[in-house]
Amino acid sequence: MSEITELSVQSKDKSRCNVYVDGRFSCGLSIEVALKNRLKVGLQVDDEFLARIQLEGEKDVALSKALSFVTLTQKTKKQVRDHLTKKGYLPAVVEYVLDKMTDYKFLDDEAYASSYCEAAAKKKGKKLIQMELRAKGVADEDMDAALDGVDEESQKATATLLLQKYMRGKSTDKETLAKAFRYLISKGFGYETARSALSTLADTEAYDS
Repeated sequence: MSEITELSVQSKDKSRCNVYVDGRFSCGLSIEVALKNRLKVGLQVDDEFLARIQLEGEKDVALSKALSFVTLTQKTKKQVRDHLTKKGYLPAVVEYVLDKMTDYKFLDDEAYASSYCEAAAKKKGKKLIQMELRAKGVADEDMDAALDGVDEESQKATATLLLQKYMRGKSTDKETLAKAFRYLISKGFGYETARSALSTLADTEAYDS
Protein backbone atom coordinates (compact mmCIF):
# COMPACT_ATOMS: atom_id res chain seq x y z
CA MET A 1 0.00 0.00 0.00
CA SER A 2 0.99 3.58 -0.59
CA GLU A 3 0.19 6.74 1.31
CA ILE A 4 -1.40 10.06 0.33
CA THR A 5 1.25 12.66 1.14
CA GLU A 6 -0.46 15.79 -0.19
CA LEU A 7 -3.84 17.08 -1.37
CA SER A 8 -3.83 20.50 -3.04
CA VAL A 9 -6.48 22.55 -4.83
CA GLN A 10 -5.71 22.99 -8.53
CA SER A 11 -4.77 26.55 -9.45
CA LYS A 12 -6.80 26.57 -12.68
CA ASP A 13 -9.88 24.79 -11.34
CA LYS A 14 -10.82 25.36 -7.72
CA SER A 15 -13.36 22.54 -7.87
CA ARG A 16 -10.60 19.96 -8.32
CA CYS A 17 -7.61 18.82 -6.33
CA ASN A 18 -4.32 17.10 -7.06
CA VAL A 19 -3.56 13.90 -5.22
CA TYR A 20 0.06 13.08 -4.36
CA VAL A 21 0.98 9.56 -3.32
CA ASP A 22 4.36 8.78 -1.76
CA GLY A 23 5.52 12.28 -2.68
CA ARG A 24 4.61 12.04 -6.37
CA PHE A 25 1.60 13.33 -8.33
CA SER A 26 -0.88 10.52 -8.80
CA CYS A 27 -4.08 11.97 -10.23
CA GLY A 28 -6.61 14.76 -10.22
CA LEU A 29 -10.03 14.45 -8.56
CA SER A 30 -13.03 16.66 -8.02
CA ILE A 31 -13.11 17.92 -4.45
CA GLU A 32 -16.56 16.38 -4.18
CA VAL A 33 -15.16 12.92 -4.96
CA ALA A 34 -12.24 13.46 -2.59
CA LEU A 35 -14.57 14.43 0.27
CA LYS A 36 -17.05 11.63 -0.50
CA ASN A 37 -14.25 9.09 -0.22
CA ARG A 38 -12.71 10.81 2.82
CA LEU A 39 -9.30 11.29 1.26
CA LYS A 40 -6.73 12.85 3.56
CA VAL A 41 -2.99 13.04 4.03
CA GLY A 42 -1.75 9.82 5.61
CA LEU A 43 -4.52 7.63 4.15
CA GLN A 44 -3.30 4.30 2.82
CA VAL A 45 -4.37 3.79 -0.81
CA ASP A 46 -3.46 1.80 -3.88
CA ASP A 47 -3.72 2.47 -7.60
CA GLU A 48 -6.81 0.29 -7.96
CA PHE A 49 -8.70 2.27 -5.31
CA LEU A 50 -7.87 5.65 -6.88
CA ALA A 51 -8.77 4.39 -10.35
CA ARG A 52 -12.11 3.06 -9.08
CA ILE A 53 -13.23 6.23 -7.31
CA GLN A 54 -12.14 8.40 -10.22
CA LEU A 55 -14.00 6.20 -12.71
CA GLU A 56 -17.14 6.12 -10.59
CA GLY A 57 -17.17 9.82 -9.81
CA GLU A 58 -15.60 11.51 -12.82
CA LYS A 59 -16.11 9.48 -15.99
CA ASP A 60 -18.90 11.78 -17.21
CA VAL A 61 -16.85 14.90 -16.46
CA ALA A 62 -13.85 13.43 -18.29
CA LEU A 63 -16.04 12.56 -21.27
CA SER A 64 -17.39 16.11 -21.34
CA LYS A 65 -13.87 17.57 -21.27
CA ALA A 66 -12.79 15.27 -24.09
CA LEU A 67 -15.80 16.21 -26.22
CA SER A 68 -14.99 19.89 -25.74
CA PHE A 69 -11.39 19.18 -26.77
CA VAL A 70 -12.50 17.75 -30.13
CA THR A 71 -15.22 20.32 -30.81
CA LEU A 72 -13.22 22.74 -32.96
CA THR A 73 -10.83 20.36 -34.70
CA GLN A 74 -10.74 16.61 -35.27
CA LYS A 75 -8.32 14.75 -32.99
CA THR A 76 -6.70 11.32 -32.85
CA LYS A 77 -7.10 8.86 -30.00
CA LYS A 78 -3.54 9.58 -28.88
CA GLN A 79 -4.19 13.32 -28.74
CA VAL A 80 -7.28 12.81 -26.58
CA ARG A 81 -5.44 10.29 -24.40
CA ASP A 82 -2.56 12.74 -23.87
CA HIS A 83 -4.98 15.58 -23.15
CA LEU A 84 -6.84 13.66 -20.45
CA THR A 85 -3.67 12.23 -18.95
CA LYS A 86 -2.22 15.72 -18.56
CA LYS A 87 -5.37 16.70 -16.69
CA GLY A 88 -4.70 13.93 -14.18
CA TYR A 89 -7.13 11.25 -15.30
CA LEU A 90 -6.02 7.70 -14.66
CA PRO A 91 -5.82 5.04 -17.41
CA ALA A 92 -9.14 3.42 -16.50
CA VAL A 93 -11.00 6.70 -16.97
CA VAL A 94 -9.08 7.59 -20.12
CA GLU A 95 -9.85 4.24 -21.74
CA TYR A 96 -13.52 4.53 -20.76
CA VAL A 97 -13.69 7.92 -22.49
CA LEU A 98 -11.85 6.71 -25.59
CA ASP A 99 -14.17 3.73 -25.92
CA LYS A 100 -17.27 5.91 -25.60
CA MET A 101 -16.00 8.50 -28.09
CA THR A 102 -15.10 5.77 -30.56
CA ASP A 103 -18.56 4.23 -30.20
CA TYR A 104 -20.16 7.65 -30.76
CA LYS A 105 -17.91 8.21 -33.82
CA PHE A 106 -16.27 11.28 -32.27
CA LEU A 107 -12.93 9.50 -32.70
CA ASP A 108 -11.97 7.80 -35.95
CA ASP A 109 -8.25 7.68 -36.68
CA GLU A 110 -8.80 6.28 -40.16
CA ALA A 111 -11.05 9.21 -41.13
CA TYR A 112 -8.67 11.62 -39.39
CA ALA A 113 -5.70 10.34 -41.40
CA SER A 114 -7.62 10.61 -44.67
CA SER A 115 -8.75 14.16 -43.95
CA TYR A 116 -5.29 15.19 -42.73
CA CYS A 117 -3.59 13.78 -45.83
CA GLU A 118 -5.99 15.53 -48.17
CA ALA A 119 -5.24 18.92 -46.62
CA ALA A 120 -1.52 18.42 -45.92
CA ALA A 121 -0.70 17.08 -49.40
CA LYS A 122 -1.39 20.54 -50.78
CA LYS A 123 1.65 21.96 -49.02
CA LYS A 124 4.04 19.14 -48.08
CA GLY A 125 5.37 15.76 -49.17
CA LYS A 126 4.22 12.29 -48.18
CA LYS A 127 7.28 11.56 -46.05
CA LEU A 128 6.66 14.57 -43.82
CA ILE A 129 2.93 13.78 -43.64
CA GLN A 130 3.81 10.24 -42.58
CA MET A 131 6.05 11.53 -39.79
CA GLU A 132 3.36 13.90 -38.56
CA LEU A 133 0.63 11.24 -38.56
CA ARG A 134 2.88 8.83 -36.70
CA ALA A 135 3.58 11.53 -34.09
CA LYS A 136 -0.19 11.95 -33.68
CA GLY A 137 -0.50 8.26 -32.92
CA VAL A 138 -2.19 7.10 -36.11
CA ALA A 139 -1.75 3.37 -36.70
CA ASP A 140 0.37 2.31 -39.67
CA GLU A 141 -2.53 0.68 -41.51
CA ASP A 142 -4.68 3.83 -41.25
CA MET A 143 -1.75 6.00 -42.24
CA ASP A 144 -0.81 3.85 -45.23
CA ALA A 145 -4.40 3.75 -46.48
CA ALA A 146 -4.60 7.54 -46.33
CA LEU A 147 -1.24 8.07 -48.03
CA ASP A 148 -2.22 5.72 -50.84
CA GLY A 149 -4.78 8.35 -51.81
CA VAL A 150 -2.02 10.90 -52.51
CA ASP A 151 -0.87 10.29 -56.08
CA GLU A 152 2.58 11.13 -57.42
CA GLU A 153 1.34 13.62 -60.00
CA SER A 154 -0.32 15.77 -57.36
CA GLN A 155 2.86 15.59 -55.28
CA LYS A 156 4.91 16.82 -58.24
CA ALA A 157 2.45 19.68 -58.77
CA THR A 158 2.65 20.65 -55.09
CA ALA A 159 6.45 20.46 -55.07
CA THR A 160 6.63 22.62 -58.20
CA LEU A 161 4.31 25.21 -56.69
CA LEU A 162 6.33 25.36 -53.47
CA LEU A 163 9.53 25.62 -55.49
CA GLN A 164 8.17 28.56 -57.47
CA LYS A 165 7.34 30.40 -54.25
CA TYR A 166 10.75 29.56 -52.78
CA MET A 167 12.60 30.78 -55.88
CA ARG A 168 10.87 34.15 -56.17
CA GLY A 169 13.54 36.82 -56.45
CA LYS A 170 16.35 34.26 -56.43
CA SER A 171 18.81 33.37 -59.17
CA THR A 172 19.06 29.87 -60.60
CA ASP A 173 22.75 29.42 -59.85
CA LYS A 174 24.04 26.05 -58.68
CA GLU A 175 24.19 26.94 -54.96
CA THR A 176 20.67 28.34 -54.89
CA LEU A 177 19.29 25.34 -56.75
CA ALA A 178 21.03 23.01 -54.31
CA LYS A 179 19.37 24.86 -51.42
CA ALA A 180 16.03 24.66 -53.20
CA PHE A 181 16.48 20.92 -53.62
CA ARG A 182 17.20 20.51 -49.90
CA TYR A 183 14.18 22.68 -49.12
CA LEU A 184 11.89 20.32 -51.03
CA ILE A 185 13.42 17.31 -49.30
CA SER A 186 12.82 18.97 -45.92
CA LYS A 187 9.18 19.40 -46.90
CA GLY A 188 8.87 15.65 -47.17
CA PHE A 189 9.09 15.15 -50.92
CA GLY A 190 10.95 12.16 -52.29
CA TYR A 191 14.19 12.47 -54.22
CA GLU A 192 12.59 11.90 -57.63
CA THR A 193 9.73 14.27 -56.92
CA ALA A 194 12.15 17.01 -55.92
CA ARG A 195 14.24 16.35 -59.04
CA SER A 196 11.14 16.60 -61.21
CA ALA A 197 10.22 19.97 -59.71
CA LEU A 198 13.76 21.33 -60.09
CA SER A 199 13.90 20.19 -63.70
CA THR A 200 11.33 22.86 -64.55
CA LEU A 201 13.99 25.46 -63.72
CA ALA A 202 17.26 23.92 -64.83
CA ASP A 203 19.12 20.77 -65.81
CA THR A 204 19.13 18.54 -62.74
CA GLU A 205 22.88 18.09 -63.10
CA ALA A 206 23.22 21.73 -62.02
CA TYR A 207 22.38 20.80 -58.44
CA ASP A 208 22.98 17.04 -58.40
CA SER A 209 26.69 17.10 -59.10
